[in-house]
Amino acid sequence: MNQQPPSSSRDVRMARSMCWHCQSELAGEYFCERCVKVQPVSKDMDYFTCLGLPRRLTIDPSVLEANYYERSRAFHPDFYLNKSEAEQAISLANAATLNTAYRTLKDPIQRAEYLLDLEAGAVKTIRTSPPADLFEEILELQDTLDAYRAGSPSSEQGRQLLARLQHERESLERRQQELEQELLRLFGEWDTLQDRGQADEQSRRERDRLLKRMREILSNRTYIKNIVNDLVESIG
Repeated sequence: MNQQPPSSSRDVRMARSMCWHCQSELAGEYFCERCVKVQPVSKDMDYFTCLGLPRRLTIDPSVLEANYYERSRAFHPDFYLNKSEAEQAISLANAATLNTAYRTLKDPIQRAEYLLDLEAGAVKTIRTSPPADLFEEILELQDTLDAYRAGSPSSEQGRQLLARLQHERESLERRQQELEQELLRLFGEWDTLQDRGQADEQSRRERDRLLKRMREILSNRTYIKNIVNDLVESIG
């Protein structure tokens, strides 16, 4: 049975201003109103817009999921089994964009990294030095880890080093959780600022402050997470 894809009233930016098939002017929806051919979603469209959400950091998971499934149904392969190769390719590409957007926004850390990438450039550069307040602690931890790796785990000294490393691991995990809690608090501040919608100098300074602090937290969290993963790999 040749099913028709569900219609959508969502205003989604298309990759073209004219239909690729009949050259009609597009109104900004998934399908051409004249020939009903599926249209490619613009690769420049951000993931928030793709899923019908404002550029906020606190997202209701149920709303995110509902919006995702509403849109993904429009590109389900079953609707295009008897369509042209061009329509099948466009539907698959649109579905892939939706899937990537959903995975990114579903995870709070990836969501924050993505927003920072949109607002202030790339954020995923991993720092090459520890956070300032953990500098000495990390250096000491590295010395302890090197000694543990070089020695015998079953010896008395090995057991003492292991206990110390396990304690440090727990301490770092708590620090990581604290950073994540602070990040969630900043989510609320960012959303409040976005909801106000003001563009005055004070709002711009507040925006820059929040972006800078979120970048610092994400960088520190990444560094600590890598240290914890290294510890887990070495001591279990």
